[in-house]
Amino acid sequence: MLQGSMVALVTPMNTDGQTDFAALSKLVDYHVEHKTDAIVAVGTTGESATLNIDEHCQVVDAVVKQVAGKIPVIAGTGANSTAEAIELSKRAKALGVSAGLSVTPYYNKPTQAGLMAHYQAIVDAVDLPQILYNVPGRTACDLLPETVGELAKLDNIVGLKDATGDLTRVRKHQSLCPVNFGLYSGDDASSLEFLFLGGHGVISVTANVAPAAMHDLCVSAMNLDKAAAVAIDARLQGLHKDLFIEANPTPVKWAVERMGLMSEGIRLPLLPLTTAGQARVEAAMIQAGVIDG
Repeated sequence: MLQGSMVALVTPMNTDGQTDFAALSKLVDYHVEHKTDAIVAVGTTGESATLNIDEHCQVVDAVVKQVAGKIPVIAGTGANSTAEAIELSKRAKALGVSAGLSVTPYYNKPTQAGLMAHYQAIVDAVDLPQILYNVPGRTACDLLPETVGELAKLDNIVGLKDATGDLTRVRKHQSLCPVNFGLYSGDDASSLEFLFLGGHGVISVTANVAPAAMHDLCVSAMNLDKAAAVAIDARLQGLHKDLFIEANPTPVKWAVERMGLMSEGIRLPLLPLTTAGQARVEAAMIQAGVIDG
């Protein structure tokens, strides 16, 4: 089972919006060196919505090659088209990833039966472990715990990234799913409590900026060293909040640029972080100790 701090990696871009593969390689090395436990390539934070399939797979391929087996790589493989999700999963498997992260189909608003059929079709078509991804605030589609429990019975459905922030669901998922089913927080702000309740890790935006701290937080929390975990989380609360002051990944891309790890490129319809937002994010970075004040 995958565990710990799994970074929802940004996709570095030049100012013209094209992928900056040199910066991507540097970012991967940075995360390996700073104790990130796994890398999620081209998820929501990686701007999957504005990369075409070829670009998407080029980024995944570059990450897998740069990681060179040091830590697991999870590829974003979700789509609002089941056929596209299957295609992304097939190509991710061929590139050698450890798992796919498969967001619920967005915009379509399928029923729970439709979600069951969607994920069944993916696992029938591709022999790749899949982590379900529920983020109804973005998709307008909520994967209910009872449906998660049914999906967890399928071969190759191995975990859930829950970005609802609803901590009451942790116990529900634990009661409905096998003990070896991975439960991962997708909400940095509530991830500490999620881990204290028995979660197995965090798929984290904050880890882009504070990878070592997020790793240490996960280790401390999962070992029930509450004092250490709470102390780390207190330093990171500003990042947990202010990395979402504008639409993700706008603030976190600015923060990674501020750290000197990439340039400011981002794709429309998103724009670079506003001046007011920059001040907020910089203050949070200083609080977290990732840059000097």
